[in-house]
Amino acid sequence: MTSIRPATVRSGPKAVPAARSVGKAAKQRPAQEKPDPTFTDRAYRELEERIVTLSLAPGAVLSEQGLSKELDIGRTPIREALQRLARDGLVVVLPRRGILVSPINLETQLKVLEVRRVLERLMAKLAAERASDGERRDFADIAKGMLAAAKAADDRAFMRLDLRFNTMLSLASHNEFATRSMGLMHGLSRRFWYQHYKQTADLPLVAKLHARVAQAVSKGDGEGAAKASDDLVDYIESFARKTLHFSF
Repeated sequence: MTSIRPATVRSGPKAVPAARSVGKAAKQRPAQEKPDPTFTDRAYRELEERIVTLSLAPGAVLSEQGLSKELDIGRTPIREALQRLARDGLVVVLPRRGILVSPINLETQLKVLEVRRVLERLMAKLAAERASDGERRDFADIAKGMLAAAKAADDRAFMRLDLRFNTMLSLASHNEFATRSMGLMHGLSRRFWYQHYKQTADLPLVAKLHARVAQAVSKGDGEGAAKASDDLVDYIESFARKTLHFSF
């Protein structure tokens, strides 16, 4: 039987087996090329909150190096987080100008709400029907927390609970396609809210509307969750249209 020798790669005067050459190259590859998901997620959460709460204002120029130093996170996770934020519409990558925090405008918000109305109604109904016992307890807890934040006029606590509400709704609906679609809109909606709520919003009311959705899901009431979701989006759209009286 004829023996088969491994293919070789010429490297100078001596041939090196291909398998050994690839293995050596892999060992020499810099570790930072593969971002740690933990650091990437942390960078994304921190930057998303800063953008949504306007600590990073629309039009602000972002620097990978500056953010890396400020957050004490490597540049590769920062780059990965910025790519996610670009997919969410919260930052814009402009050739030769860098990375900018995206602008806020009413037209974009109303388009977002057209899609949110349909998807959130579906997801609320599905969550009420499919949520586990643990998820139902989480929704009950979210409802209590939202009402407490409204009573204390704690806008930051409300924003964080709203993010938790959206995350739980996505998880409990057990529909990855709806989840992916909604994920592109949550940050934009929360940022629009944060910019204008002090002028035109009723924080106690919007907290109660969120709480009603969460309570319906916690009780397994699909139709009630869908109706509560419609009421919530009705209010959010009304709120958005009122901002016409204020500059962006």
